Amino acid sequence: MSPALRIGAMGFGLIALCYGFARFAFGLFLPEIDRDLGLGPSLSGVISGGAFAGYCIAIAASAALTERAGPRMVATAAAIVAALGMVGIALAPSPTILAMAVIVAGLSTGLASPPMAAAVAIAVRNDRQDITNTTINAGTSAGVALSGLVALAMSGQWRLAFGLFAFAAVLLAIAAATSLPSAAGRKAAGGFPAITGSLRRLMGATFLAGMASTALWSFGGQLVSQRLGWGPSETGILWSCIGVGGVLGAWSGSLVSRFGLDPVHRTFLALMAASILLIGSSWVTPALALICGVLFGAAYVMLTGVYLLWSVRAVSDRPAVGLMIGFLTFAVGQTAGAPIFGLLMAGPGAGPAVLCFAALAVSAGIIRAGKLCRE
Repeated sequence: MSPALRIGAMGFGLIALCYGFARFAFGLFLPEIDRDLGLGPSLSGVISGGAFAGYCIAIAASAALTERAGPRMVATAAAIVAALGMVGIALAPSPTILAMAVIVAGLSTGLASPPMAAAVAIAVRNDRQDITNTTINAGTSAGVALSGLVALAMSGQWRLAFGLFAFAAVLLAIAAATSLPSAAGRKAAGGFPAITGSLRRLMGATFLAGMASTALWSFGGQLVSQRLGWGPSETGILWSCIGVGGVLGAWSGSLVSRFGLDPVHRTFLALMAASILLIGSSWVTPALALICGVLFGAAYVMLTGVYLLWSVRAVSDRPAVGLMIGFLTFAVGQTAGAPIFGLLMAGPGAGPAVLCFAALAVSAGIIRAGKLCRE
């Protein structure tokens, strides 16, 4: 098996697990969890924000650890941490314990991405790196789609679902420990890189897009429950549609190569804004909600693929650190966005909340990537 295929498959599975199960499945099961533990919109937003905050801490640590210890150790740790967090969610007896477990699970996503970028840089030849990176990144969509199917099969059994997710994480930890390169590669430069104009623009765009994305990742289940009266089964179908749409994100590298970062960036930010606005509108229909789920999934994974390429090109000699910067500011935006959306939803209501967050997505498109290598 070629290094591109081996690392691509391993990374796709790890990202599917950490992002699709450990991080975003919380929003899918939130209505059921809310019913059993009595969270409410404001506390739900704080818990979701805590998960994103955990991600921020972990991704910064992951980049440094990857440069020192190599991708194998850090990727294996990501799967183990995901397992621990999801066991905690499955067993949580109270909102406080749940919040702690959600934060631990969120740490896994921050740990997972930098070692995969480093593994690609170490073992995959240059002309295959963009497609391998964006294929790995599209693993999010597979995890989301699978979590939606699990929600359909286990309606009302969110604790059992997270238990099964934890078991899958143990299997991925074993796979990571046996399939990824162990060496850190070339000697790490150490420290934080200089903040160039490209990095500043990347940080602004990712912050705004990250904020906007929490409208559906953290509150999509509650929006369709409020607007359409959907229960766990229908929400599971929506999550599967988001995951199916996200499969298109595997082609983000090809689209960027053909059209450039800026046009692809603006196009999919507009699609994200439209999907958020329509799903949260008072006149949304079931069919429209599912179509918007597909659009949101495609837009989200395409955008994270764009930010991945933007990041590793902006700091081309230290790909794990470049990815850390882009994905960290994206997560900082999500950390801020989740509680703000929860407060807006609890106060002015769903309509004003989705309007504000759709506007955030559009505003990110004003920021341009500029000239980068390999573009």
